[in-house]
Amino acid sequence: MTPKKSKPSRPVESAPASARPNRRSRRSTDGPVGLIALLRGINVGGHKKVPMAELRALATDLGFADVATYIQSGNLVFSTDLAPESAESALEAAIADHFGFSADVVVRTGAQWRRYASGSPFPDAERERPKLLHLGLPKRAAAPTAAETLLRYAAPNERIEVEADALWIDFASGAARSKLSPAVLNRALGSPVTMRNWRTVHKLVELLDALERP
Repeated sequence: MTPKKSKPSRPVESAPASARPNRRSRRSTDGPVGLIALLRGINVGGHKKVPMAELRALATDLGFADVATYIQSGNLVFSTDLAPESAESALEAAIADHFGFSADVVVRTGAQWRRYASGSPFPDAERERPKLLHLGLPKRAAAPTAAETLLRYAAPNERIEVEADALWIDFASGAARSKLSPAVLNRALGSPVTMRNWRTVHKLVELLDALERP
């Protein structure tokens, strides 16, 4: 019996009208700025495959400039005069049209990202276990009860700090067996949350530096 061949990714075509920013899209008043977009739940276990070359092409077709990606988890850096929420919506629409599935996208400004990278609430974890220190970003402001809810699931050696637009978790013994699962995080914070470790946080700062370099 001949094994089935995997379906090849189709060529990137021009983004549909529903995905392209229009005149009513909210725009930055300061001209193009650097943004970081994080895709949630892609390229995991063979599901929701998004090749980074195709993601860069989609972003370019949307009119974004200086487009770069980092590793396969879906980390996109670019410049645009769109406001973050408009860039977020445009990317989600383009991904759904091109790949045929939905993927939550969380966008932050370069200034926000540099604030995250300037220091977490757990500096010892930054030094000793940067891969186990995670920054979580919700699509909307965290629910007021988020920290209280998460502490009910946390192991004794797991530390949590919730801010309005970010969540920090020190997975001291690793995230694989933690009860702080993606579903728990989403419910506690009140919207989809995407996580990146401390090393990735700083790698994306490097991409921002390259984007802003004259």
